[in-house]
Amino acid sequence: MSMMKEFREFAMKGNVVDLAVGVIIGAAFGKIVSSLVADVIMPPIGLLVGGIDFSNLAVLLKQGPTPDTSVLLRYGKFLQAVVDFLIVAWCIFMMVKGINRLQRKKDEPPAAPPKPSAEALLLADIRDLLKGRA
Repeated sequence: MSMMKEFREFAMKGNVVDLAVGVIIGAAFGKIVSSLVADVIMPPIGLLVGGIDFSNLAVLLKQGPTPDTSVLLRYGKFLQAVVDFLIVAWCIFMMVKGINRLQRKKDEPPAAPPKPSAEALLLADIRDLLKGRA
């Protein structure tokens, strides 16, 4: 088997294509969530804690000759990334939970009809006996 043919079979497997689609959608979804956190969620939180912009929070570790060469520990950006992650994780959890609920409904076999009561069984026996006489 040639290497190209083997690669083509690998690349066209359903799991690889699904993974590629998932990565592309995930990247786009990540941008949406980052904007949601940075532009919608963090400003009110910053306002509540005294007008602080979390993305600018940093600790000066070493002063450089210019502000661009100073060494900063930018923990505000880290906090923003943590909030981004938590929102993405929550959204994915909710999506998976919904998909699992739909899958369970699809996978469940239809409910068996209820068993006939003792009276119905007795009537069926009587009917069968009467059919046997005729």
